[in-house]
Amino acid sequence: MSTPLPPSGASAGSYLAGGPGAARVAQLKAQTRKQGEASFFFYDAHFKNAAVKVLPGEYFVDNEDLLVMTTLGSCIAACLWDRHAQIGGMNHFMLPEGTGDSGRYGSFAMELLINEMMKRGASKSRMEAKIFGGGAVISGMNTINVGERNTNFVLDYLKTERIPIVSKDVMDIYPRKVCFLPHSGKAMVKRLAPTNTEALIQQDRAAAQKAQPVVASGGSIDLF
Repeated sequence: MSTPLPPSGASAGSYLAGGPGAARVAQLKAQTRKQGEASFFFYDAHFKNAAVKVLPGEYFVDNEDLLVMTTLGSCIAACLWDRHAQIGGMNHFMLPEGTGDSGRYGSFAMELLINEMMKRGASKSRMEAKIFGGGAVISGMNTINVGERNTNFVLDYLKTERIPIVSKDVMDIYPRKVCFLPHSGKAMVKRLAPTNTEALIQQDRAAAQKAQPVVASGGSIDLF
């Protein structure tokens, strides 16, 4: 059963007090980031840990237990982990495919994540996946099926690449908040109430407008 989670973010007290969390956030903000790499760093008061938020079209890879977070409607977040190298990463894509090289599209988002992990020392043959999102959060948009198409895409992609899916929480009607720890591979998901998700709904509407109509959970996940 999930437990209430206060809003994430850096409270003034967290920064004024200083300490290792604030110092780590400052260090992360000072580092140069690659195109498409998440860069919104903050101190999460609930988990008492430095965190980064992965926005649509972004990814993040690390070998430390920095908290990697995102919020999903019809979008998908794939969390990949190499157990041996203890390197993990997350992406966040909006549509299965599209024009141009953009992390908003599934194929490019998956390639970005896999390639960056391999550059850090991970092996594709050892990667395992946890996938989240693909919710039908906008009523009346079932003819577009963006969430279902995103889900089917990532399932097929990972099967083709022979990356096993060890857990998933996908589809249904819920928006989701996902937290991932790259060093340990631990993933946590919280299903959000359909209310007060206007930003997610606008994000999903934008994705749905780009989508063309087409003919048409398992594993262990921690709730928080």
